[in-house]
Amino acid sequence: MNTSVPERLRRSPRDRELITPEGIALPITVASKGARAGALFMDLGFITVLQIVTTITLASIAFGGLAQFFEAGDKAGGIGALEFLFVLWIIAMFLFRNAYFLFFELGPRGATPGKRLAGIRVAARDGGRLSVEMVIARNLLRDIELFLPFVFIASAGEEDAGAAILAGAAWFLIFALFPFWNRDRLRAGDIVAGSWVVEQPKRKLEAAMSATQQQGAESAMPAFRFSDDELDVYGEYELQTLERVLREDRDESLVKVQQTIAGKIGRSDGEGEERAFLDAYYNQLRARLEARMRMGERKADKFA
Repeated sequence: MNTSVPERLRRSPRDRELITPEGIALPITVASKGARAGALFMDLGFITVLQIVTTITLASIAFGGLAQFFEAGDKAGGIGALEFLFVLWIIAMFLFRNAYFLFFELGPRGATPGKRLAGIRVAARDGGRLSVEMVIARNLLRDIELFLPFVFIASAGEEDAGAAILAGAAWFLIFALFPFWNRDRLRAGDIVAGSWVVEQPKRKLEAAMSATQQQGAESAMPAFRFSDDELDVYGEYELQTLERVLREDRDESLVKVQQTIAGKIGRSDGEGEERAFLDAYYNQLRARLEARMRMGERKADKFA
């Protein structure tokens, strides 16, 4: 669920307020059309480079292998090897075109290299965790949006080439202009998947926490201590959400999140010291999750 940011807090027409499943309001900014287009072109450039390098590598292997087979007089073996390499090439091209986006968007950053360079990422519109189904849906639609027009053109004969080009161009424009027809800059894949693309905050959490750290520099012990049981209630997804709340540093969000966490873990302290409570919980939860990862255990979220 998402709503508009109150006028007094809005910095940009693209500002929104995202309501998480636990009722926490997080301010976000929808990515601009220019940033999304730039990220896509960069990703397509990276994919093209990977495809070219793979093609050259497999071609070199093919020619070298064929020479050895023909020198040995094994023509059938050479043809079989060539067919095998051709199948590998087809699989590699398919994976670069599809698995590239799936692999990076399912990662912890929710962003491909192009999106990271553009400072944007994919997020779930309902405030929950970005799921495998969402990422698959939005990327399958990309084939329909971008690559189907080329199929029209490639499959047309000489007599129908002009009509195929017009049909392909019209199809491409319909989907390319989709973000201009809705306020959240959603492409068709985002609408189907329930996702959107938002700006990735550039300010580091450490900078946002610097004042608190300086105030507590004289003491090595945090103001609040949490047991392992209290920390094990949450996982990596909740840690990322808490990090974002601390980075934004909005009083109303800090109070709401502190009350939510305290109620979840059965604590009654922290009132009036919400920032210190959340700073301590964030640092100790992060240390707890990192320690578990070193032992080969991962907790993706509170449901794991």
